[in-house]
Amino acid sequence: MSKAWKLSQRQNRKSAVSLTEGSVAKGILMFAIPLFFGQLLQQFYNMVDAWVVGNFADNDAFAAVGSSGNLVFLIIGFFNGIAIGGGVVISRYYGAGDKENVVRAIHTNFLFGILASVLATVVGSLLVPHILVWMKTPQSVLPSSLDYFGIYFAGVSTVIMYNICMAIMRALGDSLSPLYYLLISSVVNIVLDLIFVAGFHWGAGGAAIATVISQGLSVVLCVIRMCRSKEYTRLDVRQLRFHGKMMGEVVRQGLPTGIQNSVISIGNLVVQTNINSFGAYAMSGHGAYSKIEGFAFLPIMSMSMAMPTFISQNLGAKKYERAKKGALFGILAGMLMAELVGVVLYFGAPAALGLFVDTPEAIGFGRTHAKTVALFFFLLAFSHCAAGVLRGCGKAVVPMIAMLSFWCGVRIVYVTAALKLVPAFQTISWAYPLTWFLSSIVFLLVLLRSDWIHAFEKEAK
Repeated sequence: MSKAWKLSQRQNRKSAVSLTEGSVAKGILMFAIPLFFGQLLQQFYNMVDAWVVGNFADNDAFAAVGSSGNLVFLIIGFFNGIAIGGGVVISRYYGAGDKENVVRAIHTNFLFGILASVLATVVGSLLVPHILVWMKTPQSVLPSSLDYFGIYFAGVSTVIMYNICMAIMRALGDSLSPLYYLLISSVVNIVLDLIFVAGFHWGAGGAAIATVISQGLSVVLCVIRMCRSKEYTRLDVRQLRFHGKMMGEVVRQGLPTGIQNSVISIGNLVVQTNINSFGAYAMSGHGAYSKIEGFAFLPIMSMSMAMPTFISQNLGAKKYERAKKGALFGILAGMLMAELVGVVLYFGAPAALGLFVDTPEAIGFGRTHAKTVALFFFLLAFSHCAAGVLRGCGKAVVPMIAMLSFWCGVRIVYVTAALKLVPAFQTISWAYPLTWFLSSIVFLLVLLRSDWIHAFEKEAK
């Protein structure tokens, strides 16, 4: 690469972290820390949604909001998977110094986000009411669920476009700007929650309105930042068009992750359906745990999200040994942090659950689930971080197959069969450690194979 190109990179990264130079551990951590705080803010305003609804609305409204995650992810998870693939493509070209293809990739991804937003709005609005009935949502909870999801999917474009913008900026090594904008939108979300739910008593629907408005603000801020960039990575509306070859690369990298996200969500919906069969207290107790678990997963998710960008940029720069060292560090660091958090959650879950629900029955269900899964978080971390490494080196199909096989297929079979033998709530909880263990075995075998060791070099040829 020329000196002029290196200078341009340094100037363009005033808000970015160098991932192809310097200390491997420092580079990954400095990139992952803003990701961690960004996820923390997202979880925080999700928690505020739950806390406000749980304290200023009834148990049915809380059950509707608390159990929304899997159904939401079923629809938007597919498009977010494509966004991840787009980030891998942008990172590869950015690391290689290929300006023309970086520009094409940015604008192709952004236009894809616009079209995906329209599609997700239509699909979500049409399918969600039927899915809620199929999930055996209790009649007392169904009205609140319909209000929440109707509003959420009417404004789902704000969620998808934020993820698209975030993936583009992260691919360029900038994980700070999305954090700043998310901080602003989180404050707005808290204020609106208090106004709509606590003040106006709009229940679950009020929480959905607050989410859509605050997420939309973060999109506006991201777009302004991207359009005002002085470098070649600037977003220019006049250049929004699909480049066939580029979109093919994005789909090839992102489609496996998108399919994986959606199909795993189907598996989780089957699990949620069985949870629903235990009643509204089981729904609210598990929903309360899910809010706490969102915080517990932050180290896992921040490290796994850092891996594709780090691996892909170094692959593009042909720094193969650095990429391998980063993969090892990311996986081990993710596992260590996850297990430390798991131990804290194991002992602290009862007190934390009380922040969201105050009925002993709901707390009991949440405590049972926490005590069952928390000490196995290291397995979840290994699978997620290994999947991030493989996506970064262009092997997204491997994580897709492993996770679909175990986190969907085996999980559904286990829950369906095991509940007939042991019809207890804890039987459902054991589905998670079991499937994390099985996927970890597969990822370990893949990573130990010698042909994976040389995957970086092969991808570059």
